[in-house]
Amino acid sequence: MTPHTSAPGRAPAAATGLLVGGAAGFLLTEAVAVLAGLALGEPLDVGGGGPLRAVLVAAVLLCALAGAVTGLRRAGRPGPRPEGGR
Repeated sequence: MTPHTSAPGRAPAAATGLLVGGAAGFLLTEAVAVLAGLALGEPLDVGGGGPLRAVLVAAVLLCALAGAVTGLRRAGRPGPRPEGGR
């Protein structure tokens, strides 16, 4: 096994990244929906489903996945070095 696959603390980092990324994706889609509603003069309608809803859900999922990957990458890095150390 490589040290990266067995490092303790990677699962909580991935879960935290997943939650933070999902929240960021939700805020992103809400901001886009508000701006599009202002530009179009009427709110976006995703109540009936369709491709717009699929795009919004995919955006949230992609942001959550990016957050999980970022959490995993940050968990695999060594901590800060002491002053004067190399």
